Amino acid sequence: MPFPNLFSPYRIKSTEFRNRIFSTGHDTYLPEEGLPSEALIAYQRARARGGAGLIVIQVGGVHETARYTEALLMGTSDDRIAPFRRLVDAIHAEGTKVFVQLFHPGRELLGRPDGVVQPAFAPSHAPSERFKVIPREMPVPLISEIIAGFGETARRMAEAGADGVEIVASHGYLPAQFMNPKVNSRQDQYGGSFENRLRFTREAIAAIRALVPQEFILGMRMSGDEHDEDGLVEDDSAAIARALAPDLDYLNVIAGTSATASGAAHIVPSMANAHGYVAPFAQKVKQMTGKPVFVAGRINQPQIAEQVLASGAADMCGMTRAMIADPEMPNKARAGRPDDIRACIGCNQACIGHFQLGLPISCIQHPETGRELQYAVKPRATTRRKIIVVGGGPAGLKAAAVAAERGHEVHLHEREAQTGGQARLAQLLPKRAEFGGIITNLTAEAERYGVTIHRRSEVTRALLERERPDAVILAAGSRPHMPPVEGEARQLVHAVDILAGRAEAGSSVVVYDWMGDWTGCGIAEKLAAEGAHVRLAVNHHCAAASIQTYIRFETVARLHRLGVEVIPWLRLYGADGRTAYFIHTPSREAVTMEEVDTLVVNAPNRQEDGLVAVLEEMRVAHHLVGDALSPRTAEEAVYEGMRAGLAV
Repeated sequence: MPFPNLFSPYRIKSTEFRNRIFSTGHDTYLPEEGLPSEALIAYQRARARGGAGLIVIQVGGVHETARYTEALLMGTSDDRIAPFRRLVDAIHAEGTKVFVQLFHPGRELLGRPDGVVQPAFAPSHAPSERFKVIPREMPVPLISEIIAGFGETARRMAEAGADGVEIVASHGYLPAQFMNPKVNSRQDQYGGSFENRLRFTREAIAAIRALVPQEFILGMRMSGDEHDEDGLVEDDSAAIARALAPDLDYLNVIAGTSATASGAAHIVPSMANAHGYVAPFAQKVKQMTGKPVFVAGRINQPQIAEQVLASGAADMCGMTRAMIADPEMPNKARAGRPDDIRACIGCNQACIGHFQLGLPISCIQHPETGRELQYAVKPRATTRRKIIVVGGGPAGLKAAAVAAERGHEVHLHEREAQTGGQARLAQLLPKRAEFGGIITNLTAEAERYGVTIHRRSEVTRALLERERPDAVILAAGSRPHMPPVEGEARQLVHAVDILAGRAEAGSSVVVYDWMGDWTGCGIAEKLAAEGAHVRLAVNHHCAAASIQTYIRFETVARLHRLGVEVIPWLRLYGADGRTAYFIHTPSREAVTMEEVDTLVVNAPNRQEDGLVAVLEEMRVAHHLVGDALSPRTAEEAVYEGMRAGLAV
């Protein structure tokens, strides 16, 4: 059997998991009114059907003060048992086991019920740096209520049919706040000594044990290194694990904290982090405690999970984003088809990125994720038609794959020698090589469904007249565009030309970033790493403003370490000799930058839609998608490609 460790059964108490793959608890923005919705049930059922051994359901609040967003599940009353049972039953029906996370965020609050900031409660008056939350110290009666809430919520989940629950003591949430002496400055029985700081969690464990069946599983998720000067480090967390392990059935380890920028970047680690980088700490915990240990953190391929398990570092591997990108990943791996897996590329844009925008979860490569009720089943075409797709970027590849999957004859024409479009350039940016996986994955998907890909093939009127397609999907993308710049700017180059190697930069560079995306900060990082003095002039409030929050934190950190000077709120209007001229957009005052050898511009592209007039004149049915419709990101391109593939 391929991946023998990954697909060996595993047992805790009387519960047997069919394999070692689990989906960690993660926010989806799919709950409605604090309960599992039809969309959440469909989302989790897809991953269970895809072969996961265990699904840990996203955080469920144990007390009314735990409502950290409006999309939180709540387990605070008995009338919630039946709705949770529907979710649990749907997952069990596919052969997958179910745990539910028990949660209180303490000071880490985002919610605004009735449009106002709610009060936060924590062990002490310890303001949260990232969210600027100033909590009120919990009185002992409130602590007792919350501890009781852990027990009662666990009881409800057991009655709903769950196989276990998991206390969320990771990422700087309430149990971790009690454990951390730099956050917990209490002088009563819940603060001070190491044992006192563990008291809250011990009492929560006892409250749960008192109300659930003996065979019901109880675990705890914890961060090893919180990656912040005021956070817990691995030695602290190891001591906590050793102390609490006798009362737990398993430990689930990860890294990071929600409280700070440096720590939050590890909540959902990006492609800038090494694969399986938390595994060494997991192994330490396993050896120290002798308990089952689960681990996550950039385990996005079955080969990586197999290595972690074979080394003895852990007993179960969290592969959450791997199954967001490809719900069928476990089944494909078990069948010996790893090349068919749509591997997660760690971009974070539509998974955690959607949650942070208040949107339901999805995936830029697989827009069906989070939209299972609409798109999980693609209707077969009633009539086989001949479809031409113009352009082999993400939009065109997805459109072609979906149209072919439905039974059409599909021909994709790409004028370059390779598919991928602008993703081929994006993968050249620092810490972005894995982004090229979107090309590999979408090209393989199209070929698997029988799309004929014509490379070095320009679609012209003559080709259309010869092939006589029933419909055309125009996904020709966009082209770089240099905005008008006053003066004689000999030093002016486009960011794409730097990436493609068509231009070189001097030793003193200004990067003008109108977009606030990967390209501007990536070019700045690349040139600074090569030894140039770089100033990054951004037409935003900060660098990388358009990038998912955690990745922005990492990016800004690297720019700072390289000495890149970031100047926000600027609009370029002129350049002359070695001088660049800007307007400070809020004040409308002039800003001048001297001694500029090269001015690199990252500006909006212009859509490639020249065939529209030809198609309209020929009266050929057509669909305009992706950048050819309006330059945006790969996420919109793939989503619109899917929709076009369903429409033809």
